[in-house]
Amino acid sequence: MNLSEVNWDPNVAGSWPLPIKIATIFLVSLLVIGAGYYYITIDQLNELEQLEIKEKKLKSSFEKKQKKAINLPDYRAQFKQIEASLGEMIKQMPTKAEVANLLIDISQTGLASGLEFRLFKPSAAVRKDFYSELPISIQVIGQYEELGLFVSGLASLPRIVTVHNVEIYPDKNKALNMTATIKTYNEEVGAVKKKKKRRGRK
Repeated sequence: MNLSEVNWDPNVAGSWPLPIKIATIFLVSLLVIGAGYYYITIDQLNELEQLEIKEKKLKSSFEKKQKKAINLPDYRAQFKQIEASLGEMIKQMPTKAEVANLLIDISQTGLASGLEFRLFKPSAAVRKDFYSELPISIQVIGQYEELGLFVSGLASLPRIVTVHNVEIYPDKNKALNMTATIKTYNEEVGAVKKKKKRRGRK
């Protein structure tokens, strides 16, 4: 077959030899398929990929929520325990009327342990969420055992007392200096009542 003898006018394509017709149909089919893939299928594949990613995220979110739902009774039980513990802690907080007596108890605990106070300075209350911190800066001098007795005595007081920023260094007279911040806590009654009201509305 001599290709130079073929009339390549598309209007007379019906008269082309059979092999050229088959090759032409094949090429046109490839072009149509390629164009369809480029203009339609690629966008659909991208959309499918995005949907698959979204599906995975939704499944992950559902599994997390399902686990929370399954553990909801345990969470509620834990919440009740936390509320009970919080209630006990609040009972151990001194009222404003009891703060003065607590300060005396702290200083008496130090003296009873054999310590000498160089500094005992209560600072202004620091407001928190439902309570106030009452910091007291102290500096005491004594032996190691006496310092231990003092800290142990603070822990055994009926009200919550914590010790922070402890620094211990030797004195010239072979005693130990201890500086620290002692904190006790005062219940903010109004804040607690507001919280209970909000919870009741929910």
